[in-house]
Amino acid sequence: MADFTLRPAAREDTERWLALVDALADYEKLDRPRPDARERLVHDAFGPPPNRIQVYLAESPAGEALAYAITCETYSSFLALPTLYLEDLFVLPEARRHGIGKAFFRFLAGEALLRGCGRMEWVVLDWNQLAIEFYEGLGARHMREWYTYRLTAEQLADMAEVTGG
Repeated sequence: MADFTLRPAAREDTERWLALVDALADYEKLDRPRPDARERLVHDAFGPPPNRIQVYLAESPAGEALAYAITCETYSSFLALPTLYLEDLFVLPEARRHGIGKAFFRFLAGEALLRGCGRMEWVVLDWNQLAIEFYEGLGARHMREWYTYRLTAEQLADMAEVTGG
């Protein structure tokens, strides 16, 4: 399986891409996206521009979807440049150790440079030792001084009511 191609996904790739999203959910022991979430994913990736997310696929010469990545941009006020944020990078277990992950990072690094980004960032689950070792092998730095925080949609609604938003 040393042969694969990386490319931006298109609307006609929807079912193959969503099957990979389901495989990632299974791997992380999470619920698969519900039908309404699946519709939003497709709209945000392939709806009218500007698209909220960009989706990329790795596929075999036979057209089998092997991996996917989702990116979007954030912004650094200190660099005064955009950051390419990698939301998902998932390679099917049977397709791992064939260079797809490293090729994806090279591809996305090039994409970040084309967009004028000053950096690329992502998060990893603390139990995913294989991914952590892979990222560190690429030279990525674990940002120990930063913590990720989150407010859910319900919390956002509560907060907006409290602040009069």
